[in-house]
Amino acid sequence: LYGRHAHNVMKTDIKENDDGYELIVDLPGFKKDEIQVHLENGYLTVSAEKHADKQAGKGKYLRQERYSGTVSRTFYVGDALKPDDVKAKYEDGVLVVSLSKKAPEAIEQRSQIAIEG
Repeated sequence: LYGRHAHNVMKTDIKENDDGYELIVDLPGFKKDEIQVHLENGYLTVSAEKHADKQAGKGKYLRQERYSGTVSRTFYVGDALKPDDVKAKYEDGVLVVSLSKKAPEAIEQRSQIAIEG
């Protein structure tokens, strides 16, 4: 998508709060409708797709540095999170994804089974 500048895309900070976590993802130049957040099997994936604008009219490009493509990052967040536990807000080129803290559901203790015979 950004060639040799790809390392500058999707820089992410992860912050822990009392009630959850925040992923702060830099996505400069993207529009809100070009960004998707998915939660599946304990993995949170943030992806963004950009389409280069084709300008109609006369003239030809001497240099073109904007391209079309997709970038994405995936984070393991645990199986306990449900989609309702994830909130996302995009403003001024920064996506903030808030995740609530959830303790893994307790596994039932084994009970002793009587053996007949």
